[in-house]
Amino acid sequence: MSEQLRVGMVGYAFMGATHSLAWRTVNHAFDLPLSARMTAVSGRSPEGVAAAAAKLGWAEHTTDWRTLIDRDDIDLIDICTPGDTHAEIALAALAAGKHVMCEKPLANSVAEAREMAAAAAKAAASGVRAMCAFNYRRVPAVALMRKFVEDGRIGTIRHVRASYLQDWIIDPEFPLVWRLRKELAGSGALGDIGAHIIDLTQFVTGQSISSVSALTETFVKQRPLPGASSGLSASADGNGLGDVTVDDAALFLARLDGGAIGTYEATRFATGRKNALRVELNGSLGSLAFDFERLNELEYYDGTRPSSEQGFSRILVTEADHPYIAAWWPPGHGIGYEHTFTHEVRDLIEAIATGQQPTPSFADALQVQLVLDAVSRSAESAQWTSVEPALQPV
Repeated sequence: MSEQLRVGMVGYAFMGATHSLAWRTVNHAFDLPLSARMTAVSGRSPEGVAAAAAKLGWAEHTTDWRTLIDRDDIDLIDICTPGDTHAEIALAALAAGKHVMCEKPLANSVAEAREMAAAAAKAAASGVRAMCAFNYRRVPAVALMRKFVEDGRIGTIRHVRASYLQDWIIDPEFPLVWRLRKELAGSGALGDIGAHIIDLTQFVTGQSISSVSALTETFVKQRPLPGASSGLSASADGNGLGDVTVDDAALFLARLDGGAIGTYEATRFATGRKNALRVELNGSLGSLAFDFERLNELEYYDGTRPSSEQGFSRILVTEADHPYIAAWWPPGHGIGYEHTFTHEVRDLIEAIATGQQPTPSFADALQVQLVLDAVSRSAESAQWTSVEPALQPV
């Protein structure tokens, strides 16, 4: 650890806390060529960002993210803010020669995502790296699932099934937070959690979604305003309610460019489900299934075995030769959600130190954005819709 990677983070709420834990932990778990230094964090509230800096371990704090980009002692900008700010921050950082890690989805529109991907490609020529933070790629069981697919263990993939189920807004009295406003979040369950299963299935299969047939629904059309400080007062009706302008649930069928077909479901109205992400792949030689509620396990069905021996087997992904696990505990001692962010940061540091492009790149994240856009357009038209190509015709 002869050199430092000096980090400035924008935003300090839920994702800011997870990223902070990762930056604090990564060099204690992994032997890396760079040592992460938590230089400064920015946020809009003077009191809030000061408290967050003290709690999360940042050396300094500010209320203006632009000062982080202007500083010579910051090498990387970590963006943990709502989607409406991603493009402005990332573009400024890349133009200033800073590495960037940006939370998902990459942007609130295809146009913004295209501009960000183009800026990242241009910056890469000067050795500047940019990565989108799809953390579920870094679950060891998911990384092992991808390896099994690459090794041909389940043959030709025919079916992809993916769902991400939550229930945190089933109460109609839950307030109109930023995630329920299109101008801030871009979309609802589709972009917030649907983006994860889109990226995850494309990652493990090596195939891209090429067309979709979708429907979306908003079950609760209005919600109480969270308070005067939210900036929502102007849109309130006489009862102190504001309009929900995003989807509560999104479902779609998909065709993938490798020949597989898929079903996808993302909802915040699955009563009793807190963070239930599941992916199953069915192939010509076998099947694989991952369930986030059993994070340290991978289910594997080997269809090549004799019929008397067939059945789904449970692989406990805690061995030292499993992805990422050697840095942690002895076999059988599971890891958790927070480790996915540490693995994410670890891979980013390695890429920066070795001059490689980290994944998922902004180009990868643009492809996810194009799928989100196709789903939205399909839901509006009630027709099968093709995913636009990432590269536009000249």
